Amino acid sequence: MIPKRKKIVTLTFLREELLYDIKNYAYIEGDVMKTDNEHDRHQVMDIGEEGNIDRVTRVLDLAIAECIELCYPYSKVSVPDTSQDDEEEEVMSLDDTLEEKPAYVVRLLVPDDFSQTTVNLLRRLIHELLVYKVVADWMSITNPDKAALWQAKVADTEEAIRTNLNCRVGRVRRTMTPFA
Repeated sequence: MIPKRKKIVTLTFLREELLYDIKNYAYIEGDVMKTDNEHDRHQVMDIGEEGNIDRVTRVLDLAIAECIELCYPYSKVSVPDTSQDDEEEEVMSLDDTLEEKPAYVVRLLVPDDFSQTTVNLLRRLIHELLVYKVVADWMSITNPDKAALWQAKVADTEEAIRTNLNCRVGRVRRTMTPFA
């Protein structure tokens, strides 16, 4: 049997594009809020302002990590070998420094016959998922009545990603007889 070739697909999500959509949704939510309290309204709309953007950055970082894990069959990456000596313990060290990345990247190692249409759909679904996760988090803080709606959008989009990836994992082979 000839082994299948693999291809690397790189999906890049620009921070500015994500922030544009996030700010738009927050503005619309604030604009249509049924309240006479302008302070509450502007809290919803000010998602991209100084101080608030730090929360957005943290949620985006978490959301991209969750998206990569959601794509696990194609996104798994081994922990790097950091030892200098065979007998030395391998240590990987990370910290929680806040860093505004200009772009978020999802790398997928896909089979040679992976469909371009699936890649295009994944790109759009992951973009929406990142935006929805940030807006859902922000609504849970500033407008709790709307948080469930945005969380439902998150769940629906995660399910769409799972569905599209799972239909791609391997071929289903059926035996010719149920007694085999």
